[in-house]
Amino acid sequence: MSDPNLPTPEQLHQRLQEFLRASFANQGSPSPEASGSPEPVNTTPVPTEEPFKFDFSPKDIKKHLDRFVIKQHEAKKALSIAVCDHYHHARYASSLEADKASRLEYAKQNVLIVGPTGVGKTYLVKHVADLIGVPFVKADATKFSETGYVGGDVEDLVRELVHKAEGDVNLASYGIIYIDEVDKIASASDSAGRDVSGRGVQTALLKLMEDTEVPLRSANDLQGQLQAALEFQKRGKVARESISTRHILFIVSGAFEKMTGIVGRRIRQAHIGFGAEPGTVAEGAELLAHAETRDFVSFGMEPEFMGRLPVRVACNLLSAEDLYEILSRSEGSIIRQYERAFRSYGVEVFFEEDALRTISELAAQEETGARGLLTVCERIFRDFKFELPGSGVKSFTVTSALVNKPAEVLQQLLKVGHEEREKAQRAIVHEFAARFSAEHGVKISFEESAVDRVLEKAGEAGSGVREFCEKAFKDYQFGLTLIRRNSGREDFCLSPAAVDDPDGVLSSWVVESYRGSTPDSQ
Repeated sequence: MSDPNLPTPEQLHQRLQEFLRASFANQGSPSPEASGSPEPVNTTPVPTEEPFKFDFSPKDIKKHLDRFVIKQHEAKKALSIAVCDHYHHARYASSLEADKASRLEYAKQNVLIVGPTGVGKTYLVKHVADLIGVPFVKADATKFSETGYVGGDVEDLVRELVHKAEGDVNLASYGIIYIDEVDKIASASDSAGRDVSGRGVQTALLKLMEDTEVPLRSANDLQGQLQAALEFQKRGKVARESISTRHILFIVSGAFEKMTGIVGRRIRQAHIGFGAEPGTVAEGAELLAHAETRDFVSFGMEPEFMGRLPVRVACNLLSAEDLYEILSRSEGSIIRQYERAFRSYGVEVFFEEDALRTISELAAQEETGARGLLTVCERIFRDFKFELPGSGVKSFTVTSALVNKPAEVLQQLLKVGHEEREKAQRAIVHEFAARFSAEHGVKISFEESAVDRVLEKAGEAGSGVREFCEKAFKDYQFGLTLIRRNSGREDFCLSPAAVDDPDGVLSSWVVESYRGSTPDSQ
């Protein structure tokens, strides 16, 4: 219950206005610059140098995205081209004098990404911003429609860029604003009337997405107004700092699930009648790749809003095989997250290939894209995270049987455990060798007696097997690469001696390679 002694927001606003009027009146007859309604002073900094270095090609960006996002090749290609066009123009414009830059004709390459949930839309945009090195702001369009549209809400996205850039307005003016669930602000197209809130948000975004000046202080920000009043008291004028959206890239996305019917009807009508060209009609989510502006307008998007989004890409549904690729190949695989989570409890985990495929098949049944992987994994490993810490179990192997019957396997693991733990630990050693070989182009392997020694020394050190290997052989990528260059050797089998004294063995190999002899595996 609110305190009756505190003023209401309306009373507070009125008192603030009275304070401002009283403050301005005490200034006598101020000049127009210092009057109560001064002309806005545009203090947007004119870039004098590039705020960031951009020398990427579309192939560079797509190659970076391929590391994290599986499939979606057309979407990655279109997004890479749009980003390069936008930032190459921004870099060129920043090299010109202000008046020449303002006269440049350029249509912004704002992007619309269409596709079902969990296919990587947000992930794509985030990693583009990370690669380029610009501030990135993400917001859901629903927050504007649910709370009721307020004029300054949309502009707050631009101000948030300044916050992400730690106050560097120049860098923020080249940032990326990503608005998800934009399909939720579509205007109602039925006879019951139009959704004013959704249409209002679309309208508010129009100028923002093109080229406008956004005040760094919101008109609805009470603290900002008080600061302005204090500035006026002190200096006789108020600086109206602003940020231009000319070079801010806007990317919006949405599932647009119900639009498949609109697109499907249009395509089917085009195939009816004489003269129609025969062809295969797409189905389901695949229809979104054929969406045109008129389809979005029929869905409820404003024509002017769609006109600000010239680049449109569609992301496809992910199959069970795609989800398996995400688990096994993506640098952002959730499996790495679970390895770290269990390691923090002092437990090493190894995933067999069949287990990854089973998890992928179960996740595909969730029909939520890559998000289904987390849903399935949490269901499988929840009790493992609860029971294993402190149980004495130091490692385990995730098999297809464990995925299908996690409770039974957990009880067996807690009851017996020793043989399974050793098997998992040995598998981790060989997996470390395989990962090392794949990442560094120099093949290493372990003698079985060396594996025994790794398990023994890891136990003595009180560390996990993977952690021990990473620490013991941390310099091997450099040393073995040097040996390969000197001697041409690419295959090394490690013996117990290399486990006991990894640095000493590596040093002796390097010395031998400089002498012209091929080092024996140790």
